[in-house]
Amino acid sequence: MKKAHHLVLMIMLCGMLALTACSKGGTENASDTGGKQAQTEPYKITLVYPATAPKDLQLVQAEISKYLTEKINATIELKPIEWASWDDKTNLMKISNEPFDLMFTASWFSYAKDVAKGQYLDLDELMAQHGKDIPGILGEDFIKGSRIGGKLYALPTKKEFGQGFGFLLDKKLVDKYKLDINGVKTLEDMEAMFQTIKDNEPDVIPIVSSKFTNIWDAANYDSIVANLSIPRGSTELKAVDTLEDPKFIEFYKRMHQWNQNGWFDKDILTSDADQGMNMIKAGKAFAVAQSLKPGKDKEMSITSGVEVVQVETAEPFTTTGDAQGAMLGISRTSKDPARAMMFLNLLYSDPELLNMLYWGIEGKHYVKKSDNVIDYPEGVNADTQGYPNPGGWMFGNQFNSYLWVNEDPNKWEEFEKFNERAEHSIALGFAFDQEPVKSEMASIANVEKEFGATLKSGAVDPEKIIAKWKEKRKSAGFDKVKAEVEKQLAAWAETQK
Repeated sequence: MKKAHHLVLMIMLCGMLALTACSKGGTENASDTGGKQAQTEPYKITLVYPATAPKDLQLVQAEISKYLTEKINATIELKPIEWASWDDKTNLMKISNEPFDLMFTASWFSYAKDVAKGQYLDLDELMAQHGKDIPGILGEDFIKGSRIGGKLYALPTKKEFGQGFGFLLDKKLVDKYKLDINGVKTLEDMEAMFQTIKDNEPDVIPIVSSKFTNIWDAANYDSIVANLSIPRGSTELKAVDTLEDPKFIEFYKRMHQWNQNGWFDKDILTSDADQGMNMIKAGKAFAVAQSLKPGKDKEMSITSGVEVVQVETAEPFTTTGDAQGAMLGISRTSKDPARAMMFLNLLYSDPELLNMLYWGIEGKHYVKKSDNVIDYPEGVNADTQGYPNPGGWMFGNQFNSYLWVNEDPNKWEEFEKFNERAEHSIALGFAFDQEPVKSEMASIANVEKEFGATLKSGAVDPEKIIAKWKEKRKSAGFDKVKAEVEKQLAAWAETQK
């Protein structure tokens, strides 16, 4: 009787252990097989990203949820937040410990700051277990450039690895004045075009937005913080103060001359690239500066509804900021980080999921012209579509994205060539930790607000405003920040050996 009793207990114990192992290991099985998963509990993944909520968001969300249920027994909540409200709403989510799974982040969008606050999980172990396809798809450089302090807290979009630099131009005016855009290599070449528009089109602004100054800066410096940057082409891991760099000063003298020539729009202090595209569409502007990549003009023509062409004024350049230019991090408040990583793995490896997120539902939001080429359905255009692209550059593996009929069929091959010819900064992978000098950085940021926009507008003599800027910056603690940058660069250099 005792033996029978012991046998029953052992069977019950084994059953309990098996159930426990199943509940713990179910997500691993889902990751390994990618098919239907009876073992895993259903889970809703929340994806938070900056965008305007499209009319058909719920329809697309439902379709993606059906697909994810088959793959990893998950559904999804797409949570777009308007760009203008992003900081306020996401900060509230973070400080209130609101549960969510994935959030868009970037070097220019609080990535390092949020990592310092512990907002995102370290992803290396999760990726090893549930994202096994990702390292081979992204490659070593993308992953290296995304690390902070040697750890990986967000995964970058696989897209252009670097920035191209130049302008988008109204094709109607390029054709009208037979402008030779193929020969453009320098700012002097652009100046001749701007003057042609100024002389012949009194109602058209030659160039909208001071954004070009940011683009020029990114083309020539790997910016660290507080105007401390490593010049492009440098073979020495040493930051220079751009406010003392002759090349920087000469460029802003040129911007002052552009302003004097009347080439900029009247709202230059506040206008942005979107305003530039809207003005081109309305026939009120000729050019807007843009970070470029192969086919950027075709993409913008599709989304804006006005035909533009692009010109490069500098070869592509890759910095840590570019590697971290668009990323998804898993929140510390996620209830199932493993499932979030499985979703990320699919975003990189599964074209069907990616294109649902990018373009919506086949037959309703787009129609296929061939395996990889799509167009709007009959009667639909850029202005009437129910699911405009929420930001394909934000998610997963862009090389798996469908192409539109008017895009270059060799676009992704051109991306590979672009990535190969991009020059890499000597400091690729270095990220500055502001924590030791955060009070000084806050003061310096206020000083930059006082002078930066005015300098970029070209409205004043750059040498006069730079002198005042440097004086106030010194009082704000610039020397301490500079010493900290030098210290961290030296320490990072040691780890690279």
